[in-house]
Amino acid sequence: MPQYTPPLRDMQFVLHEMLNVEAELAKLPEHEDIDAETVDAVLEEGGKFYADILQPLNAVGDREGCKLDADGNVTTPTGFRDAYQQYVAAGWPSLAADVNYGGQGLPHLLSSAFMEMINSSNQAWGMYPGLSHGAYTALLAFGTDALKDLYLPKLVSGEWTGTMCLTEPHCGTDLGILKTKADDNGDGSYAISGTKIFISAGEHDMADNIVHLVLARLPDAPEGTKGISLFVVPKFLPDADGNPGERNGVKCGSLEHKMGIHGNATAVLNFDGARGFLVGELHKGMRAMFTMMNEARLGVGIQGLSQSEVAYQNAVTYARERLQGRALAGPADPEKPADPIIVHPDIRRMLMNMKAFNEAARALVLWTAIRGDISHRGTDEAERQAADDLMGLMTPVIKGVLTDTGFKNAVDAQQVYGGHGYIAEWGMEQFVRDARIAMIYEGANGIQALDLVGRKLPAKGGRAVMAFFGEVEGFLKANAEDEAMAPYAKPLKTGLETLQQATIWFMNNAMTKPDNAGAGSTDYMHLFGLVALGYMWAQMAKVAQAKLADGADNKAFYETKLATGRYFMDRVMPEAQAHLARIQSGSDSMMALSADAF
Repeated sequence: MPQYTPPLRDMQFVLHEMLNVEAELAKLPEHEDIDAETVDAVLEEGGKFYADILQPLNAVGDREGCKLDADGNVTTPTGFRDAYQQYVAAGWPSLAADVNYGGQGLPHLLSSAFMEMINSSNQAWGMYPGLSHGAYTALLAFGTDALKDLYLPKLVSGEWTGTMCLTEPHCGTDLGILKTKADDNGDGSYAISGTKIFISAGEHDMADNIVHLVLARLPDAPEGTKGISLFVVPKFLPDADGNPGERNGVKCGSLEHKMGIHGNATAVLNFDGARGFLVGELHKGMRAMFTMMNEARLGVGIQGLSQSEVAYQNAVTYARERLQGRALAGPADPEKPADPIIVHPDIRRMLMNMKAFNEAARALVLWTAIRGDISHRGTDEAERQAADDLMGLMTPVIKGVLTDTGFKNAVDAQQVYGGHGYIAEWGMEQFVRDARIAMIYEGANGIQALDLVGRKLPAKGGRAVMAFFGEVEGFLKANAEDEAMAPYAKPLKTGLETLQQATIWFMNNAMTKPDNAGAGSTDYMHLFGLVALGYMWAQMAKVAQAKLADGADNKAFYETKLATGRYFMDRVMPEAQAHLARIQSGSDSMMALSADAF
């Protein structure tokens, strides 16, 4: 059976040694008193819950799945409900929520670390509370005081969960053609009718109520996305005391039979005149929904890292124990009939790719997450704006690159096992199946790439991307004379210059020929990701070198960090040139065939 150990030491390295979060948080109102001991204590306690309670339920959820009865009620897998009750009782849902609604007011940075551990231990389970925070965020930003007072305390406590209801049978990304309608009841509520599909955690038995946030259109609304409104539609209408009362007109019609995440109820929801309440302004629902979607996309990016991490941990264990063949340079352990497969370079290649990615991706997630805290709580308007710009720029990169690579790493981890990786008892094939969805939902990765190239790069005159370039250039300039940093700084400099060339190529060739942008967008997204991950490695290497120079106790930890970063720069960063070559080839050969020629 697979195992999972939360990577607490590596999280602590990134948080305290690379990011120095205590100093950063000290600048933010309401976070001034958060110290390293508090951060570590929260992570350690959370890690115990996820590893001890959630991880053993992962295979159970995959094996049992969810069950739908004739009345539209869903039963979750054995142990899921009990684990959720423990989760709520411990106060974990309220970790980063507003204290005015019962939250603990801790930084979102911590919740990002929590999301990694939850999804590594049990991705399907983690989606039940995970989507609730997106609903909370949208209501907090756009709900009336009455809606916030009614729904937020229950969402914050975890007594109720939330969903996002966007997709319909005939439309996914193109929400402008959705058909779900909202008729004004004349009493401050609306009658919502239509069908939504692929609704994660759309129906279940884990909480007393489910708060659906639903996109719908009024009969006289403008066409396209400019005519979409957002409504809160609870499964049970709250009574006068705010408790679940009358059953609303929303029912689960079926559950999807899926490749993975079997323990999560992916529901078809039928709304039949269900009472809904407007969130934000009429016809401006997309603005409110994007608040949820951007947060969800960052969360899905973390899922890519999470599956890569847990798959890597198990692949390492297997590679150390499995005896097969002899080392090319001669027997590594002559006393045994064969050597452990970890001696073989190709096994090392896969393991090092995973390790180098996981550590850099973790740093990138947390580096970005602290910008989220600054954007919400910073006292300087320019700093808040810069942090928000960076969050917007990095959202498609984190979602697309981390999930593409996370899936690839899960497949490689399965490959380490050979034939055993294909057998269910080892758990590797579940990681592959579960990781696959992250590349699809919350906007397929091709859409993320188009969003990056078509919207995020030119946004506000390219302010965000130029700021990112400037930050990396500043780091490189500051370390230009440091010979010890050359193995990290020089490849990063080459990667940055390659990314800048690709950016200029799009500026010169995509405006007059949009297909050029579409043809190169995925390569650009991954090129951007390479440079961002390389920047993380350069920063981590700088810290590790300083720690070793100061005589740090855990010498092996920092030496391993430097060796892993060197591998990334030597073996992974050169992929930048291939991405640039494909981008600069344009769209002609890609678009040359007629549709009938395929």
